[in-house]
Amino acid sequence: MPKIKTSRVKYPEGWELIEPTLRDLEAKMREAENDLHDGKRKCEALWPIFRISHQKSRYIYDLYYRRKEISKELYEFCLDQGYADRNLIAKWKKVMSVSAASAAYKHETTTSQPLASAGSPST
Repeated sequence: MPKIKTSRVKYPEGWELIEPTLRDLEAKMREAENDLHDGKRKCEALWPIFRISHQKSRYIYDLYYRRKEISKELYEFCLDQGYADRNLIAKWKKVMSVSAASAAYKHETTTSQPLASAGSPST
């Protein structure tokens, strides 16, 4: 859960652009937490909460790393205030960099010219 906001918190520039989406996701989170889970196992009752938490973190991740629409200051503010999970975002960054490196390697190996064998004369 995000920290309780007081009037002393200074919001960084650009906060007004992402605030409505984060407020909607927080409302969904409260709804999921208060939802009745009769007949469900404990882990099944927590799935909607995890899904919304991941959705908030992914929203911040996409804005900063993919679309580059928010500043580093706003990104750090969101992480510090608990709007996104720092460890989850670090995991996504690692997976994306590994997959990008793998794709680059695959592209490099499939587009290279075949090497002429040492025994055959080249014309």
